[in-house]
Amino acid sequence: MAADEARASDESNAGAPSPEAARTAARVIGNPMPADRLRGWVVTLVIGLIGGLVRLQNLGSPTDNGSPVFDEKHYVPQAWQMLRNGGYEDNPGYELTVHPPLGKELIAIGEWLFGYNGWGWRFTGAVCGTLMIIMIVRIARRLTRSTLLGAVAGILLICDGVLHLQSRTGMLDIFLAFWVLVAFGFMLLDRDQVRSRLAIAVEEGWATASLYGPRLGFRWYRFAVGVSLGLALGTKWSGMYFVAGFGLLSVIWDATARRAAGVRHPWQGALLRDVLPALWSFIAVAVLVYLACWAPWFSSETGIDRYLATKTDHHGWYDFMPQALRALWQYSGNVLHFHETLVTPKDNPHPWESKPWTWPMGLRPQLYYYNDTGAACGTDHCIKATMLIGTPAMWWLSVPMLAWSLWKTVFRTDWRYAAVLAGYLSGYLPWFLNLDRQMYFFYATPLAAFLVLGLVLCLGEIGGQLRDGLERRTTGLLVISLYVGLVVANFVWLWPVLNGDSITDTHWQMEHWLPSWD
Repeated sequence: MAADEARASDESNAGAPSPEAARTAARVIGNPMPADRLRGWVVTLVIGLIGGLVRLQNLGSPTDNGSPVFDEKHYVPQAWQMLRNGGYEDNPGYELTVHPPLGKELIAIGEWLFGYNGWGWRFTGAVCGTLMIIMIVRIARRLTRSTLLGAVAGILLICDGVLHLQSRTGMLDIFLAFWVLVAFGFMLLDRDQVRSRLAIAVEEGWATASLYGPRLGFRWYRFAVGVSLGLALGTKWSGMYFVAGFGLLSVIWDATARRAAGVRHPWQGALLRDVLPALWSFIAVAVLVYLACWAPWFSSETGIDRYLATKTDHHGWYDFMPQALRALWQYSGNVLHFHETLVTPKDNPHPWESKPWTWPMGLRPQLYYYNDTGAACGTDHCIKATMLIGTPAMWWLSVPMLAWSLWKTVFRTDWRYAAVLAGYLSGYLPWFLNLDRQMYFFYATPLAAFLVLGLVLCLGEIGGQLRDGLERRTTGLLVISLYVGLVVANFVWLWPVLNGDSITDTHWQMEHWLPSWD
């Protein structure tokens, strides 16, 4: 009887992984996602709804007597022209078409829905800003494995002055930030999927059959990263920096995953197994999607510089290309020349220009709109203004957040902080390559989401872990609550100058916390 039971037990365990394989598989996967899926989605949607109300309220104001304000004056009429033409610009008398078409096409969707007014040219930006709130909750939840910290991330993103105003302005940078965050979310999904596949290989005993580890199959999430980055490129060329940063991060993650699975040569395995597919997803797919963004221009007869290749004697290595691609290449060369020569005159600098070393702490905000006539605030002199300000309770912590993230990445090899650094620095460091050109604080828009994620990771450290005592975790939760309350209060204080509400001159001066804000 005992022999029969032992034989039955052996047969039932024949397909089970060994204890060592199970431990290795668990190490490959890491901490599991929270089990509260329903609550996680309820929290996400509630915070997204609140964020949507904040982003969309009074969206059509302010305007310059019904016309766009600040750099809206470039992109809003160009989007309207695209709407008239079917997706492309002809613009023969005003050649300032210096960005790819996708962002302007998205603005045109709102104009098609609501007309040529503030609601029309700001609507899609506000929608993307709201979707970023929803995404940041899910992304932070996946990074931290905590629904609470995901909710904190959503609240912080709602209360960031940069993303709030950029979501309510007819410019391109909110769309760039949106597609970059989409790509980052797919990066995290791809990482978890790769580790799940490796864990299965470990449990089944063939993960180390090769010195370089197994092939990982087609990775749809990584393909989606390439598509998202191509859409970022189709909005502004600065998306190319995220192509490089995310591509490098992906290969590093693949190598560390192979190492965790016990592969003998994980880095060589990543080079042999993962680099070429990564180049396909991050470069080839992104470029193809970028070119697809120009489809209306390619199919047009009157698109700006559409037939430039037939009107110039200039030749180059690209002569083998079809005429349309040669025209796009030459047109892009003209655009590149515009950006390279957009330098700051030493005797007449732009009053609101700022250099990248001021961006992390938002030391030089930017005035978008100002009107001190006709506003009603209960006194003789009232002001309505919008100023791009990063909420100081968050932005003034950028430097310590980055320093802590760097320490955790280098000395604790914490992949989460490495991910945040890759996103933040990909959008920040390239601006130091040409300090002579004109630069403005709104170029820092894509940094805001990664600032929030970095702060949330730090708050997770303060909150403690399950193995910590009740007193320790309660104290940590108190600190998190106080900080979130401080951010919300700071955002409420900035509300009038983020939304163009009418305020007194005294209140306007009180909104200027630093001399560099004047």
